[in-house]
Amino acid sequence: MPDQPSHNPQLPTPPPAADTSASVLRSDAQHNRARILEAAREAFSQHGIDVPMSAVARRAGVGVATLYRRFPTRAALVGAAFTEQLAVCAAALDDALEDPDPWHGLCLLLEKVCAMQATDRGFAGAFIAQFPDALDYDRERSRAEDGLALLVQRAKDAGQLRADFDPSDITLVLLANGSLAGRPPEVAEAASRRLLAYLLQAFRPADRADPLPAPAPLGLRNMLQP
Repeated sequence: MPDQPSHNPQLPTPPPAADTSASVLRSDAQHNRARILEAAREAFSQHGIDVPMSAVARRAGVGVATLYRRFPTRAALVGAAFTEQLAVCAAALDDALEDPDPWHGLCLLLEKVCAMQATDRGFAGAFIAQFPDALDYDRERSRAEDGLALLVQRAKDAGQLRADFDPSDITLVLLANGSLAGRPPEVAEAASRRLLAYLLQAFRPADRADPLPAPAPLGLRNMLQP
């Protein structure tokens, strides 16, 4: 007699379904983080780093709580938003220190940093701001100041920089140039180039002046524009 079919067949155990919940959450978190950083860069560029965190969250399309889970402080958000630009500045300083011509290295460094400042209001603020809870702030600032002081001394020793120039004069350059951020890009870029050219001429010994670039399209009415 043929075997009767079992009422409780032992069916093969199906493989467990892949648990995608964790990977989905990670993907969502990464997506939200990217959206927040993009929104922050846009908001900081247009309005400066003091823009309300709630405005950044709205621009990113996320809740304020989500933003604070990713970035618990403004310093954390600003630092993350401008990590790439700050890395560019650090690399530019390293390149300037490696340049066998210290004046050439100093000029390229200031040109790069000033161009970034003038075209991005947020970066201009981030570059000169101090955030007490940024762990690497003191170390990175000290590194930059030591590097600039060394570069200045090399240019002086080569007779390429006036003897009474002080490294603090570079801070004056950045403060003045940073005020151009927020202007229309074509104005800010041209004005920054000309301002820096004037200042570099003032820094040179009297017999080493170079021609200035073309003037920026500015009038007194521009003083009233944000």
